[in-house]
Amino acid sequence: MKQGNMEENKMRKEYDFTNGKLNPYIKKLRKQISIRIDIDTINFFKKQAEETGIAYQNLINLYLSDCATNSKSINITWK
Repeated sequence: MKQGNMEENKMRKEYDFTNGKLNPYIKKLRKQISIRIDIDTINFFKKQAEETGIAYQNLINLYLSDCATNSKSINITWK
């Protein structure tokens, strides 16, 4: 590493973010939750994970994101 003026390596006391940009990935943030999912459903996504090489939690998130993005309605029939 180049030996130079030590002042160059110190942090400033203040920074100007006037022209800063917002984080473009802010919408990609995730929140960890607890959810109860049927074992058969988890096994389905785990099998899909083996076939695709994508973690089953990510597959579940992708599926739910697709439902939300496309405003898919849930079809519930009571027996």
